[in-house]
Amino acid sequence: MISVSEAFSILDATSFSLKEVVVSLAEARNSVLAETVISPINMPPFRQSNMDGFALCLHDKTDYLIVGEIKAGDFYTDVLQPGQALKIFTGAAVPDSAQAVIQIEKVTVNGNQLQVQEVVNPETNVRPLGSQIKVNQTALEKGTRLNAAAIGFLAGLGITSIKIYQTPKVGIVITGNELVTPGENLPPGKVYESNAIMLQTALKTNHFENISLYQVSDDFDNTKTTLQKAIAENELILVSGGISVGDYDFVGKALASLNVKTLFYKVNQKPGKPLFAGNYNDKFIFALPGNPAASLTCFYVYALPTLQRLSGIATSYLSTSSKCLSHDLAINNSRDQFLKAIVVNEEVSILPHQDSSMLDSFALANALAYVPSGNYQKNKGDKITVYFI
Repeated sequence: MISVSEAFSILDATSFSLKEVVVSLAEARNSVLAETVISPINMPPFRQSNMDGFALCLHDKTDYLIVGEIKAGDFYTDVLQPGQALKIFTGAAVPDSAQAVIQIEKVTVNGNQLQVQEVVNPETNVRPLGSQIKVNQTALEKGTRLNAAAIGFLAGLGITSIKIYQTPKVGIVITGNELVTPGENLPPGKVYESNAIMLQTALKTNHFENISLYQVSDDFDNTKTTLQKAIAENELILVSGGISVGDYDFVGKALASLNVKTLFYKVNQKPGKPLFAGNYNDKFIFALPGNPAASLTCFYVYALPTLQRLSGIATSYLSTSSKCLSHDLAINNSRDQFLKAIVVNEEVSILPHQDSSMLDSFALANALAYVPSGNYQKNKGDKITVYFI
């Protein structure tokens, strides 16, 4: 059995390769750039009005002659003379012969005569050519997560396709003869299966949408065949249950027979002691405990950061925050603990029902509080390490 920090170190040191693919912008949502993007144009590509108003060819008087108008999408080709003005709309191209734009609220108009109400300085209300980005400048760096604004920014530069790190496919393998599908009758000795939809929801919440679900009975041959299929079809596999040492726990034996390399098995933590991590070529396999709260804890602490790394996201297994306890906390445990907690206004409160089978308090949690093993006291106001979930 290894420590939590040793488990993190092993995963950090395990090599893998990132898969790159060229996709359309519409397909790139929440992906990570696998290349640095260089702007092909100036943005804006012309001097641009940021107001509805009048473009002015400045002179030393306050009255101007309105000689036309220019709306967004138009391009005025004539040359304004000093004292001439164009009615202009937000986003329209400001002619080079106009030095400024005055907003419509600051003028008086009488026919084609315009009277300005204040001194107008050159470049007022004009976005310069390339003021957001100039041609051949870096638009987005390699490794950038593509959110809605990033996608819109690239589209505004005329870019239609980009190279990203391919988001890994995830397989969820559910084991256990005791499981019954929710909605069916619940015979004596059976429990409703909840880990599949729980893990699917956690994955999709974190933008991992390409998920395959597999279910096996507690049988060695079936377990081996299903795991072999899941490993062939996915980059990361989450196995729920069957990893302990009971007579009907076949996952460990099946993984060994498939030549999956063991990175570690059993971590000195609570919940989630019987956690297995392995790899096969560039693929990762996590066999999670069957108890729902233990399974979800191990997902957040170990599997999710691994998925983020496989997606090209710069992350760390030690990505934590330090918050103040809202109450006293007595610790008496031989294992490190990940406690379901809620953080409000920079204070962390440990929730009740910490048993590895209980999800009711997990449903309220927004963090896991990490408490090292030992016999000691934490007082209200003391700092404690938390993982936000």
